Amino acid sequence: MLAARFGPGIWEEGAAKYWMAAIFGPLLGCLLLLIWWLVASRANWRERLFGFLGLIAGAAVSVALAHPTMRGAATSYFTLPTGFFLFALTAALLKKSPPAVRSATAVLLAFAGFSVSMLLRNDGMTGNYKFSFRARWKQTAEDAMLAAQKPNTPRATAQFDKSSLTNALLRPEWPEFRGADRAGRSLAPKISTNWKDHPPQQLWKIQVGPGWSSFAVAGRMLFTQDQRGPKETVVCYDGDSGREIWNTEIDARLDDPMGGPGPRATPTLANGALYVAGSTGAFLRLNPITGEIVWKKDLTQVAESKVPMWGFSASPLVLGPVVIVYGGGAGAKGLLAFETASGDLRWSAPCPINSYGSPQLNTILGEDSVLMLSTSGLVLLDPANGKTRLDYEWKIAQYRAVQPHVIGSDTILLPTGMNMGTRAVRIKIDINKSNGQYAAEELWTSRQLKPDFVDLVTYQGHAYGNDGGILTCIDLQTGERKWKGGRYGKGQILLLENSGLLLILSEQGQVVLVAADPREHRELASFQALEGKTWNHPVLVGDRLYVRNSQEVAAYRVQLN
Repeated sequence: MLAARFGPGIWEEGAAKYWMAAIFGPLLGCLLLLIWWLVASRANWRERLFGFLGLIAGAAVSVALAHPTMRGAATSYFTLPTGFFLFALTAALLKKSPPAVRSATAVLLAFAGFSVSMLLRNDGMTGNYKFSFRARWKQTAEDAMLAAQKPNTPRATAQFDKSSLTNALLRPEWPEFRGADRAGRSLAPKISTNWKDHPPQQLWKIQVGPGWSSFAVAGRMLFTQDQRGPKETVVCYDGDSGREIWNTEIDARLDDPMGGPGPRATPTLANGALYVAGSTGAFLRLNPITGEIVWKKDLTQVAESKVPMWGFSASPLVLGPVVIVYGGGAGAKGLLAFETASGDLRWSAPCPINSYGSPQLNTILGEDSVLMLSTSGLVLLDPANGKTRLDYEWKIAQYRAVQPHVIGSDTILLPTGMNMGTRAVRIKIDINKSNGQYAAEELWTSRQLKPDFVDLVTYQGHAYGNDGGILTCIDLQTGERKWKGGRYGKGQILLLENSGLLLILSEQGQVVLVAADPREHRELASFQALEGKTWNHPVLVGDRLYVRNSQEVAAYRVQLN
């Protein structure tokens, strides 16, 4: 049990390669210990029965009285192994004691081990699959935020001329998840890397509810999502002050013991409208000026699906008269295209379950295609009708939570985590078919870039991404590693194309500048921007840097060159 729990973290790639051993190994150890006690121990049958019933009763009582977040994954990861470990250790140490003393002491100490969970609360897992336990009575960041909002006292809101908002919405600077092409590229002016003399200036920082959404930005308006008690909330902030312009709440809450509560997707701005996907399946079109709901759909009903293990995570993709989102249904109800005007379903297409990426539009072989990664591989669809142009198979047993990345007109990177690596495929017309379908040829597969849920970026013939929590650069021609260095956890990366820089928002809330240079890992500047676990994508618009995590949102002004 100890080897399974702590062993994978000892060597460089162990946490990514053997994460299932760390999560489920201790539970298997509990089962083996139980079998040993009942079948192979030298205890008599009366003692075995007493020990068995004592273990079951102690575990059941402790789990029943534990905080809700300590049930499920935390039970198998911590509660049961702790109690079973103490039981077996006590039984072994007291092997020469009378049976009644031995079994009673073992059961008592096992219950004490189980009971530790009653004192704790689980705030989710870190990127290297370790639970974040806190004292049960300690206030969560979400509770502190809600407590700060005094009852019957309206929050300070920003005042705007509506015509200025309308004009900003015509040309949003950052309209959707990871930017206009979902490639994680910022075309902001060149910035200074001399943060020692000219550090980023904090404009504001506020408390927010949990959630892993990023931002859509139009002028001074920032759109994001968070969790506030039993309500999922879509919020529009003033980028200058951090004050709310409006918020819209819906009755929904996903309590995921691994990722934590809150929405996962990022709002999408298009044609003067705002589209939002909630973690439990609410799909809405809102008026971005007022927050008024124009229409609302339930993805689980339309797709006849269930809420995925880690919630609906796909950010909406708007293509002219339709908006596309992941529905997770069987058959042809994987991806859903709704009429933007009415919310009626226009078309649907197959997409396997357990996809946590977002649909994206790219030009492949001179024509637009919708790309989507899933557990089965990559699908390319005709955006007009959802017809499948390519169904490239690269199956995995776990999940995919990252975006495909297009290079040139015919090459696509398929990032994957959990020891699978990244693959490059070249798309071509399938000469064996006359209906416009594509074929894909594998160029290379590299296990030296295993991004898990951290999206990669490309720049001047190289890809930069996360490999087991360490920043890595690989050659796009060969897939070979150029360098590996810089431990930023499962933090997200933004390419500052005009500056030739990687802006990394680390899992610990640091903003780090790294040169996009294939020759070496070179960290240029850094500062602590946020407190707490940070998985959200950063946004840089002009000289404004917007960052957030599950408890804070902040805006900084960076020095331009």
